[in-house]
Amino acid sequence: MISVIVTYKIKAEFVERNKANIAKFIKDFEKLESSEFQYNVFTKQNGLTFVHYSMYKNEPIQKELLTVPSFLEFQKQRDEIGLDGKPEIEFMDFIESSDSKWK
Repeated sequence: MISVIVTYKIKAEFVERNKANIAKFIKDFEKLESSEFQYNVFTKQNGLTFVHYSMYKNEPIQKELLTVPSFLEFQKQRDEIGLDGKPEIEFMDFIESSDSKWK
């Protein structure tokens, strides 16, 4: 099990574009075998800080998601145009879930 949280802040003028890019790659993720991963995106109260929380059954599914073209384009635009600072990436050790597919 691989669990990752990525937190980053973007420039105010990039918020809507970032949300549109996220919606696009999530739509593409929905075409994949969803029992192998979970990917959620949140914003903090300031509306500028985004938090991506993902869980993957294994490294092959993580690699598959991270190479989806719309996800790569999202990252490129975020990093080249939208970022205000650097993303923080945290790997976590999974303990337990109420969702049986993660047991």
